[in-house]
Amino acid sequence: MKKSILAILTVATIAFTSCTSDNNTETTSSTAFDLKVNDLKGEITNKETVTLDGTKTYTLTGGLIVRSGASLVIPAGTIIKSDPTADTEKAKTLFIAVERGAKIFINGTAAKPVVMTSGKDVPTEGNWGGLIICGDAKVNTGDNGTSEVGGLLYGGNNNDDSSGKINYLKISYTGSKFSDSKEYNGVSFFGVGRGTEVSNIYTFESGDDAVEFFGGAVNASNLVLVNSYDDSLDFADGYIGTITNVYINGVSYGGVEGSNNGQNDIALPMTDAKISNISIVKGSAAKFTASEKAINFKEGGGKQTYTNLFVDGIPVFAKLDTNSGATARIAAGDFKVNGVNFVTANNTTAAYVTNQTGAGNGATLPTWADWTK
Repeated sequence: MKKSILAILTVATIAFTSCTSDNNTETTSSTAFDLKVNDLKGEITNKETVTLDGTKTYTLTGGLIVRSGASLVIPAGTIIKSDPTADTEKAKTLFIAVERGAKIFINGTAAKPVVMTSGKDVPTEGNWGGLIICGDAKVNTGDNGTSEVGGLLYGGNNNDDSSGKINYLKISYTGSKFSDSKEYNGVSFFGVGRGTEVSNIYTFESGDDAVEFFGGAVNASNLVLVNSYDDSLDFADGYIGTITNVYINGVSYGGVEGSNNGQNDIALPMTDAKISNISIVKGSAAKFTASEKAINFKEGGGKQTYTNLFVDGIPVFAKLDTNSGATARIAAGDFKVNGVNFVTANNTTAAYVTNQTGAGNGATLPTWADWTK
């Protein structure tokens, strides 16, 4: 009897080994999440840590959600492509999301960035959703908000919260339309805390905003945002943080849209964003009109400070909210540009941008962004 059981176990072991060595299928140490190279989707739960293979190209066929307590590790060189067969309806189901209390570690390098992109032969903006990260940091819309898309809870009282790390990420052709009023961004940060490391993100052809911060206190550096079909950089809902080294090229609406709160423009905590070394280049294509100017000071505006800001091709500097919250902030000197307080009556780019180098090289891609070429 023992010999029979041993024989059965041996056969089962051989069969299992054969399955796990298949080039199209991987498994983790837990049986809860089934990791497949050609069918990447599902929920990572039960405090699992799932690690992708940096030598492989994965096909995202549905939503991939990292639930609270779990982690997703994406090594340098990993490529994730959206389902090449997805139509417009299915495109809105293709996204990667990190729930509050979960973590993602995108461990790219300059030589081997992590790539998230379209699987279409002829890619366009909106081929898939994008990356959504939710945290436990403070937002001024409430402690338990629901992410614009994905339906995940975010926000709390821990501004030091960590959702993991993003370093050297190329993400493109995002922004599928979820509904008439909601579209995915390239990368969305919902109530993400400053314990999260964010650096070296390149977005290209985003159907909505390139990168948006909904409250939270996460800092970010080295952002390259090219060809966005809404705003390029967006922050709102009491975002408190520092964003350093930003190169924007191809502006459809606002180069930067900064706001405080759409329902209560003096809500607390008030947005307090400090942006340093930033170039905003309208772009040469006719479709890039910068219709909401270099800066869209919106919905109360909050406190916004720009240091070493360079603007090219946008003669009117700012689109201005004229309600009392925003006018109070401007009057108080809380809208600062290159060392001077913004004055409504002098709303020209030339008044605020003279000899700045912006992200490092004016209208030209800075050397720190050479990895995006």
